[in-house]
Amino acid sequence: MSRPISRRGVLVGGAAAGAALAVGARHPRRAAAGPRPRLALRGVTVIDATRSRPRPNATVLIEDDRIVAVGGRDEVPVHHGVTVVDLPGRFVIPGLCEMHAHSIGTHEISPPLYLANGVTTVREMSGSPVVDRWRADIERGVLAGPRWTIASTIIDGSPSLLAGPDDPDGAILVTDEAEARRAVRRVKAEGADFVKIYSRLSAEAFEAIADEARRQGLPLAGHCPDKVAVARASDLRQRSIEHLHTLWCAVSGRARQVRRALDAIAIDAGDYGGWFRQFHKVEWLASSHHSARRADALFERLIANGTWVTPTLSMHLIVDRPEDLPQDDPRLRYIPAEDREWWRWAVDNIYLPGRTAEEIGQQRELFDRRLRFVGAMRRAGVRLLNGSEAGFIYAYPGFSLHEELALQVRAGLSPLEAIATATLEPARYLGAERDLGSVRPGKLADLVVLDADPLADITNTSRIHAVVADGRLITSARRRRMLADVERAAGMPRQGLPAARVGCGCHAPRRHR
Repeated sequence: MSRPISRRGVLVGGAAAGAALAVGARHPRRAAAGPRPRLALRGVTVIDATRSRPRPNATVLIEDDRIVAVGGRDEVPVHHGVTVVDLPGRFVIPGLCEMHAHSIGTHEISPPLYLANGVTTVREMSGSPVVDRWRADIERGVLAGPRWTIASTIIDGSPSLLAGPDDPDGAILVTDEAEARRAVRRVKAEGADFVKIYSRLSAEAFEAIADEARRQGLPLAGHCPDKVAVARASDLRQRSIEHLHTLWCAVSGRARQVRRALDAIAIDAGDYGGWFRQFHKVEWLASSHHSARRADALFERLIANGTWVTPTLSMHLIVDRPEDLPQDDPRLRYIPAEDREWWRWAVDNIYLPGRTAEEIGQQRELFDRRLRFVGAMRRAGVRLLNGSEAGFIYAYPGFSLHEELALQVRAGLSPLEAIATATLEPARYLGAERDLGSVRPGKLADLVVLDADPLADITNTSRIHAVVADGRLITSARRRRMLADVERAAGMPRQGLPAARVGCGCHAPRRHR
């Protein structure tokens, strides 16, 4: 099978003012047909990042779409007309937030996969008419799915990793200040929640985008471009930096050599593979000469500026160690054949070819260094977000968020700190702390009920008993039906249904058909 190599394809294979700016969060009621029953979750242990210790044997009382009381089992009055769900020995955490997604498939794939996995909020990292439609349908009550915050069309420099001969519309390309400012005004007019930027922007274009985004009241997030210093991006109020690529290049003791190597990267339009191979050499150089002093200075800058980091360790693991990807993963049953085919092609044609034994060894070591780097950021107090690159090759919508939590714990976060990156920190980032992120009276009733203690073993976040989404209970039986329906939909021909498409490592989806 022959396919053109495009960054956007890799990334999108399937469907496809200042630090205080909230990231365009929209959290309207998902008004599904019919009234919500009043619920009491009784006998649960409540865990969230605002509590120093769990609250055992509690009752969580829900009316309409809000939590109205949280207290001891016998302290919260449960009146007539309340549906009592006895859950002794189970644990309740806030609904989870996937903060770096490129959702795939049709409305029958990604939205239910997120909910079945306890993901009740998603930050979509590439503007998509298909995902816009999903969000509208969810808000109208005709589709069950998470709350969505949706990026602009990606803005990149030229030549771009995303926009190549096979996909000329893969990104908005800008080469100077005037084009950069026009691009920001365009995406605002198109209704983007925030501006998404990419790797090949020039320093001049980045500065203009940052300034125009501030003028237009749009937050800025995405890759730190190769030609922009991370500290400068943070100073210009880039709200979040995605992935570790340029971050740890910024803390090398060989700063001038690393900067020269970054500036020397040259690609043809759409040549993600070429960029990847060149960037690997820079990462190896930079991380082989890590400077703790430079790292401390950068971390202090990120903290002072209120810059979040989304490490996407799940994506880095896939890209650093593609030879370890299982070909019989049972979660493939939930992925449409077209996307499975694309994933396999991308691994075989972009990540595996030409890798020498030395390069394989280096990239395996690089991932261990990434873990240590994330641990250092956490110890320094850098704010982290959980993003798994859901929809990227072998990054499964909903499921992969739990893998990201486990990798964060491997990196040195405590289980509660990891849970915070998928609950409390996203709420703060989105300007939605009043509504999301904890299990407290007044918050929206987005909750996950677990069969085992996630503080004892972070992998227990995937042992989901039930989900509450917008005040409605998704029982174990309904979860099983949802997953069965997704499996059935994944096995059906798409028959012309529009789909969202995702690619690799924070790369944008292809155009929706």
